[in-house]
Amino acid sequence: MKKLALYAKTEDNRVMCLACNHHCHISDTKTGICGIRQNQKGDLHLLTYGKAIAANIDPIEKKPLFHFLPGTEIFSLGTYGCNFGCDFCQNFDISQATKRNSKIGNWGQDWSPNKIVQFCKNNHIPNIAYTYNEPTIWVEYALDIMKLAKDRGLKNVWVSNGYMSKETLDLIAPYLDAINIDLKSISNDFYIKYCKAKLEPVKNNIKDIWQRGIWEEITTLIIPSLNDSDNELKQIAEFIYGISHDLIWHISAFYPAYKMMNRPPTPLKTLLRAYEIGREVGLKYVYTGNVPNSEYESTYCPKCNELLIKRLGMAVLENHLNKDKCHKCNTKISGVWN
Repeated sequence: MKKLALYAKTEDNRVMCLACNHHCHISDTKTGICGIRQNQKGDLHLLTYGKAIAANIDPIEKKPLFHFLPGTEIFSLGTYGCNFGCDFCQNFDISQATKRNSKIGNWGQDWSPNKIVQFCKNNHIPNIAYTYNEPTIWVEYALDIMKLAKDRGLKNVWVSNGYMSKETLDLIAPYLDAINIDLKSISNDFYIKYCKAKLEPVKNNIKDIWQRGIWEEITTLIIPSLNDSDNELKQIAEFIYGISHDLIWHISAFYPAYKMMNRPPTPLKTLLRAYEIGREVGLKYVYTGNVPNSEYESTYCPKCNELLIKRLGMAVLENHLNKDKCHKCNTKISGVWN
């Protein structure tokens, strides 16, 4: 564990955590909602510092990031806990573990910041992903890795629910190269009922991150009868378009998980309808996910419709980009390509 910086002391040995927008007020010996930031005699400590419960090498397309260094590998790590409580979480075994079991004995394998960065350099892996659970709740651990990674020429990628505080965003922004944020719905009622959080901080952070010039892509998991109406899909697309028509929208299929085992998977026709809605609103780049389909996972020139990057699932099959431009009409394609 490690003593943290993102908190403020209050009365009676209590602290207020400043990592995310819950701003938990935590009594001595207790943790915040996430279950890993613990008050110890008036100081906040991270129980998972230097520990990873999951560590793997992935294609960067798995994050998903389609316009950031396509075809490269990324070292992915995560810890226990989450500041959300999504009923449909696909990683609930680690993200919700602290809520289901308050006495976790083994917080994971030892992965110090130095070990992670050296592993990536030794194995020629150019990117590190802070993922699997919400990196905001272990931001101090992530930040120590990010600083070393930046110094060694590696790229830092977050996969996030977008609920970080401004204090957290200010800390990580100088070292963050790309982020994928889950925009789970455009309804605050959905966030409250199914995620145990609120919508507005997520929307604000999506805007803020794009304005800071950090490469950003958005993912929405389409859940039958919950967030799949034409009206909601159009509102999501319009919100994204209002930030930039270059902002990427990934629309992913839901599969039964956690507390939604009885809900059916998302039909392909729903994803294709969402795809068409996104394009009709004016988004240049919309992709389907969790259902391999090369036509809707590939990148086309928004001006001449030339196939530029052909994908299937998480595999890049062809890449015809001329640096950052369409090889046919020379239109600039938004993204980070080298």
